[in-house]
Amino acid sequence: MHSVLSPCAEIEMLPPLVIERALQLGLDILAITDHNASENVAAFQRAALGTGLTIIPGMEIQTREEVHVVCLFDTLEQIEIWQRRVNASLPGLKNRPEYFGEQLRVSAEGEILGRDERLLLTSVSLNLQEVVHQVQALDGLTIPAHVDRRAFGLLGALGMVPEDLLLEALEVSRHLTCEAAIERYPSLRGFPLLRSGDAHRLSEMTTLTSFYMAAPTVTEMRLALQGLDGREIFVR
Repeated sequence: MHSVLSPCAEIEMLPPLVIERALQLGLDILAITDHNASENVAAFQRAALGTGLTIIPGMEIQTREEVHVVCLFDTLEQIEIWQRRVNASLPGLKNRPEYFGEQLRVSAEGEILGRDERLLLTSVSLNLQEVVHQVQALDGLTIPAHVDRRAFGLLGALGMVPEDLLLEALEVSRHLTCEAAIERYPSLRGFPLLRSGDAHRLSEMTTLTSFYMAAPTVTEMRLALQGLDGREIFVR
């Protein structure tokens, strides 16, 4: 899901409100995946302290091919290393809030701490293969997002799932079941498929995918995606 750091997210996507909604839905784990950015992750983690909700550090990066890829990590240290690489690959353009929307850095309480002046809603210079390789080298998880969408989806951009790309899972949009996605796009067969909210507003937060695992970590998620050691995923 996105926070107010993503220009396309609603102003309601603040830590206290998101945490409250996640608990109402009975969620145990939530990934904050802003566009090419991760500066609000720590605030969400602080806001979730004592609630039983785990906040996974993440990012939705836009590759050179205009493919959105969800990148998930276990620690802030990992995503800080990745953020520095992303920063170096951004084109250096300024955001136009009146056109794209505000990009807000916030506190755990939801107070505005500042604005990211860079244009985040754009492609980095890293290609898809470079993103997958570099994130996995940091022990992160890479999941191409909403692959069925024409805009910014893997199939819309490339028309196929590259055979030489070591992908651990694919995400289909919440508007399409996994069965329908495979029927429509046979090249998805054989990959673990997820459905998630890609939420830009509170009403889009969902409970479509469940992980059966020993701990709420990316390492355990990887085992569940592979169906190893009794870990599993269940997708509605």
